[in-house]
Formats: sequence, C-alpha cells, structure tokens
Amino acid sequence: MSQSVVLGVIGGSGLYHIEGVETIAEHRLDTPFGAPSDAIVEARIDDNTVHFLPRHGRGHRLLPSEVPSRANIHALKQLGVNHVLAISACGIMQEDIRPGDMIVPDQIFDRTRGHRPSTFFGDGIVGHVMFADPFCETLRGEVIAAAQEAGANVHEGGTYLCMEGPAFSSRAESHFYRNAVGAAVIGMTALPEAKLAREAEMCYALLATGTDYDCWHEEEEDVTVDQVLAVLRANSALAKQVVSEVATRLPAESACPCLRAAESAIITDPAVISPEAKERLWVLYGKYLD
Repeated sequence: MSQSVVLGVIGGSGLYHIEGVETIAEHRLDTPFGAPSDAIVEARIDDNTVHFLPRHGRGHRLLPSEVPSRANIHALKQLGVNHVLAISACGIMQEDIRPGDMIVPDQIFDRTRGHRPSTFFGDGIVGHVMFADPFCETLRGEVIAAAQEAGANVHEGGTYLCMEGPAFSSRAESHFYRNAVGAAVIGMTALPEAKLAREAEMCYALLATGTDYDCWHEEEEDVTVDQVLAVLRANSALAKQVVSEVATRLPAESACPCLRAAESAIITDPAVISPEAKERLWVLYGKYLD
C-alpha cells in the first residue's frame, strides 16, 4: 500500500538551518524518549513540505553520544515524516575522495561503544527488524541524482564507519578502519539514527560531506577542528541545494518496503504487552498492536 511521501532532514555539523525557504511552523514536541535535539522547523520548498531538525541542536550543543536519536526519530514520526535525508560531516578514508566531495554510503560499520540507546523495543515489547542494507536504496538513488544535479562530485556507495568520539581516531585506528574494514568515510552520528529510522519504518539515506583525511594520509595534515569547519562552510550551500533538489525529486507517494519494515518484527504475544508499553510505542506501531 502506498503512503504519501513526507520528507524530514536531519542536519549535521555546519547545517543547522536552511535559509531562503518559507517557514510554515516550528514544532516543539515531547516524546516518550524525552525531548528531541531542538524544535523541528516545517518549511516549504517550492510546493513541497520539509521538516528540518538540527541533529546537534542550534549552536551545536550536543556531543555525538548525547544526540537524543530516539526522540528525534519519534518526533519526526509524530509529524508524519516517512523519508529522512541525513546530512553528516565525515572524515575521508580513501584516496579517491577529496575534501569537499559528497558520498552517499550504502553500508555501515558500528564502532560505537554501546552507550547510545539504539532501539525503540524493550521494556515489555521484543522486536527485530532487518538491517542488512541499512540505507533505503530508492532514496539513495534520489540523493545521488540530486547531488549530481547540484554540481557536487559524488561517490556512490561505500561503508560509513561510525565511531564513538568525541575525539578523532588514533593513527592505528585510522589505518585499521581503512584496511581491515575498507571504510570510505568515518563519522560519529549515523548510528543509532539509521537503526531507529528502520525500526520506525522510514526510508533513510545519508549524504556525507567529506571534510578531511582523518590521520592516515601521510601527505596531508592530520585532522583539526579548524580544517573541518572550513570545509563545512564551503559545503554548506551545496548541501542545502541537494536538500532542495531531493524535495522536488521525490514522488508524491511511495510503496517502498522500508515503510513496512516492522510489519513482522514484533514477536511478543500481544496478550502480554502492557497498556503502558502499547502507549509508549503507539505512534510507531499502533497499527500492529490493535
């Protein structure tokens, strides 16, 4: 069954708002998982509605491990969002990618430390979703086409390695991620965001903006915050063009399998699910809990 497409954008480092678009409303929402990173701005791009949320909060207040990803995804779900474009500044792990390039990964490798709440399930409801292909292939295609249309140098595919942070990698770690994992980019925020989007039955794709060579490249300077910020400023306008292009490219409706990812996920007997657990997850799974 098709659903009307509603786009949400989660902006990463350097992308805290989108200028030059018509703001319709600001939503300050509460969720069973706490407050999201900030107010969600509902904006109009041409004839399309986009919901924008700054991942780290306005002014960049939240560490990667402090981002309330469950609240962010739940709040977007409350607003009807079912397609999410995440923007993320990333370190570059391969020779053919240059600072300023954009990467649309197709895989994730998890090197977080298990401190970040990474599921909506638990506390009375057990569920398991498929995550073999962590990004929506259909939405990835639209993001790639949009980035190319905006004039970006785009790399299609590759593995996003998600580390804990907030410190950057040691040199030994950087070489390991490049050689043993084969990572294309390294960042700190795609997880648990991507897992939660899948559990919430959202199409999710990530646009990584390459900022630096981490510390593995012998002919380049080791990563510094100043270096990252300089590339972020240069990439910001281009990333906003991509957002606008994606908003206009998406179809009015979609029947993507991501939109029913939890259809067979819940294995708890409905008879033993408490009213409290049902209420907590009703926005996400009410249609399966009747």
